[in-house]
Amino acid sequence: MTFDGYIRPDAAGFNGHLDSVKYKRESSRSKMSKMSPFSITVYRGFAALPTHTWSPFVNKLETRLRLSGIPYQVKVGSIHEGPKRKIPYIALELDNGGSEMLGDTALISKRLVEVGVFPHELNKDLTPVQKAQDLAIRSLLEDKLSFYLARERWIDNFYTMRDGAMASVPYPVRVLVGHLAYRGVSRSLYGQGTGRFTDDEVRMFKMEIWEHLNILLGEARGSVKGKGSDEPFWILGGEKPTEADTTAYGIIVASLICDA
Repeated sequence: MTFDGYIRPDAAGFNGHLDSVKYKRESSRSKMSKMSPFSITVYRGFAALPTHTWSPFVNKLETRLRLSGIPYQVKVGSIHEGPKRKIPYIALELDNGGSEMLGDTALISKRLVEVGVFPHELNKDLTPVQKAQDLAIRSLLEDKLSFYLARERWIDNFYTMRDGAMASVPYPVRVLVGHLAYRGVSRSLYGQGTGRFTDDEVRMFKMEIWEHLNILLGEARGSVKGKGSDEPFWILGGEKPTEADTTAYGIIVASLICDA
């Protein structure tokens, strides 16, 4: 269980934030059907269904696209084919004949703003202090919590993760590839530092982050009291989503649905 029993899946902050992004996605569905002067294919490492994946970063990228009402298609892809050798990455085809392969969710978002696919940056209206807060939240989740979750999945619950993440790979090959993945993740986590902690230490670090994230979301939800139960709320307590919302949503959803 990804939450180790410390944070309930029905905690007010988490479920409210999930409902917020779902609300925004539904409200922009009509935009998705319009013809667009570009084509985007997201290579997500997982099959087209279900809608969400075990990868926080895939969920983050797809949430960013949905919040802007941008149509896209999905394919499985491979880390070996991605420009940054990681999942997700996208193929962008423009109506002027140009095409690009883009990797890393932050760089993808910046590039899509530059070429006009995204109408604007999500953080364009934030004050300098709010931008710093947004960056701090993203860094906490992407550069700290994600490594603890990678250890939980690929080391502590390896077989469940292997068979879920590599479900499309034939079993004999899956065993070999899974072994290579285990070695690679173990080596990376040790070099990064997470692999040097004890199980109890990692559990303590995860609990601390989840609890404080829930406090942030609970505070943000409280800021929209009286506006209606179906009103969306965002992690900084503003009227619009920011980049931190895509990261938070991506990592919460991945943690709730992942079996490992």
